[in-house]
Amino acid sequence: MILGVYWYYQFPENLYHFNFFHFFKGIGGHANNPAELEAKVSVDDVDRFLEKLEHLKSEFNNTYLSCKINGNQLMMTIGDYSLFDYHFELVLEIEKLLILENAVSLGPRFPFEIKSTKNFNPEAEKFQTIEHRFIQLTGSDFKKDNAENFSMRIDCNLPLEDKISFIHDLVQICHEEHLSVFYYNDFDFKNHCNLMLIFSNGRQKKDHIQSIDINSFGSKVRHLTQKYPLHFGHFESPKYYPLQGPHIELMVDEEYIIKR
Repeated sequence: MILGVYWYYQFPENLYHFNFFHFFKGIGGHANNPAELEAKVSVDDVDRFLEKLEHLKSEFNNTYLSCKINGNQLMMTIGDYSLFDYHFELVLEIEKLLILENAVSLGPRFPFEIKSTKNFNPEAEKFQTIEHRFIQLTGSDFKKDNAENFSMRIDCNLPLEDKISFIHDLVQICHEEHLSVFYYNDFDFKNHCNLMLIFSNGRQKKDHIQSIDINSFGSKVRHLTQKYPLHFGHFESPKYYPLQGPHIELMVDEEYIIKR
């Protein structure tokens, strides 16, 4: 699983600019639509361009690319429920190819008729069912450049005297499990502590993609229940909800993750 900074509802306006591709935001809820980057173009030699495109796509193993074809016209689409930086980096490289091919943009409203299709699939990712119910997968509100963040969240409570040591152990687990973001909110009361723990990563670029084994991480966290009188969920009434923070232990790309 890939966690970190992504785009779904809005385009990263200040980070990328495209001449051929257009961004179509994702639609959540019942519509359940992925976000998409799409270009409709005409090129002089479709077969030659597709050959170059196939070679380029082999360098981006985590992305899906669909090509609809009609004569010398192409409609290329990259879509996902989390568009990470490496999706946009692929589009930048495709646009370079289009410029070299003297491609002409047909515009997003061009009525494209599909005659054939060629799909470039990502490498098969092993599907993981989350074995640990105490782990929640969460998005975020908008941060810098319209970014959102895909994270793991754990709610728990334990005696206050164990909090510092417990947090230290979690930092060590993050290092082992390739997590570079860890921060938490807390509420201390009656020698006890409620915690909201957030784990994630930063921007995911082509040459630095961090894949997380969520069940390996969860097993190590659960193992800490043998060391500490730790319970999942929050203790006592809502007035002790952990709103104090965030307290940052590990952080990269902070402006895309934390809103000050």
